[in-house]
Amino acid sequence: MTMGMTMTQKILARHAGMEHIEAGEFIEASLDGVLGNDITTPVAINILEERNIEKIEAADKTILVMDHFIPNKDIKSAMNCQMVRNFAASRKIDKYYDVGDMGIEHCLLPEKGLVVSGDAIIGADSHTCTYGALGAFSTGVGSTDMAAAMATGKAWFRVPEAIRFELKGELPKYVSGKDVILSIIGDIGVDGALYQSMEFGGEGMKSLSMADRFTIANMAIEAGAKNGIFEVDEATMAYQNGRGNKTPETYKADKDAVYARTIEIDLGKVEPVVAFPHLPSNIKRFGEFDEIVLDQVVIGSCTNGRLDDLRKAANIMKGKKAAKGTRTIIIPGTQQIYLDALREGIIEIFIEARAIVSTPTCGPCLGGYMGVLAKGERALSTTNRNFVGRMGHPESEVYLSNPEVAAASAITGRISHPEEVMK
Repeated sequence: MTMGMTMTQKILARHAGMEHIEAGEFIEASLDGVLGNDITTPVAINILEERNIEKIEAADKTILVMDHFIPNKDIKSAMNCQMVRNFAASRKIDKYYDVGDMGIEHCLLPEKGLVVSGDAIIGADSHTCTYGALGAFSTGVGSTDMAAAMATGKAWFRVPEAIRFELKGELPKYVSGKDVILSIIGDIGVDGALYQSMEFGGEGMKSLSMADRFTIANMAIEAGAKNGIFEVDEATMAYQNGRGNKTPETYKADKDAVYARTIEIDLGKVEPVVAFPHLPSNIKRFGEFDEIVLDQVVIGSCTNGRLDDLRKAANIMKGKKAAKGTRTIIIPGTQQIYLDALREGIIEIFIEARAIVSTPTCGPCLGGYMGVLAKGERALSTTNRNFVGRMGHPESEVYLSNPEVAAASAITGRISHPEEVMK
């Protein structure tokens, strides 16, 4: 008897030219996109050159985004970007994004319609799983796989089994998708979905904004998942309307699809949480920890750098000042988000609140630049990882939260619930 397929399995089967696939099976799938950035692409280029591979079959599908260390922070980062820039020009890769029209890759691709529902895309960056918010299969790979995919337009996969997350209810005030995914990771652990697909659906999905969904899919990798993916609904289609020239394809799981397990989540019971050092799974709720004084707050990244995130933070910070001694850094996800925030008056709110606003960059998330921590310093960040030394010195500490908690904490100078500053 043939078993039903999950969303991910249906997308992979379609791209492998097969009617039916099952978890554990090895397949070769055609790709709709191959992503690289200024850190991972130079490694892929070196691999191609070592093997004397000149022809790039997937030149029209390759997307290169310079977003980690640009504007270039040092000579090495400048040389890396120069290599990628020259490679893109020589191989006629037109989807190359540099200073002036770039953005944080996982904010930029959906914004420009470079990935849509039903796509299969890989990226040499672990948070490529973000595009599952659109109902696409997307996953992170290494630079070797990226090189092979650029050369052939294909990639191999072991078909993942899936965990079904059945969402119901609505999120309370000051709670967002970040709290949903941190709570899930806190419950199942950083290996709780190892090489599995995290598939989200249910009537509660309607209450999640697209920003919430991007955030949840983005952090699927922090639970060890192969990918995270949401059912496609009216909100998904509305988001994609008018972006790019690709046509979305909708896939639904079969009614008899087989899941490793199903987890029900009542969104109405989710609380604001903070992930303490040094794992995203180390979550605590307010009332479960003592005062944590902060040296720095970062609001942005591929996890929480979207316009909705900035709006929520600005709503908390409006008319207030960031605490002296707490450096507050705001990073819009893309040039368009920056411009939209500027036109809405959001940027003015941040600057008047004593925050600084940066060009789009991944810089501080991985301790690259724009907010590197010194020994003993503590930061609260809306980014996605808080590993040892993630944002700088190995003896610094990174705490993770949603944008409203981060904004409230910037005002008080210590980790704070938004209700504390919105009384």
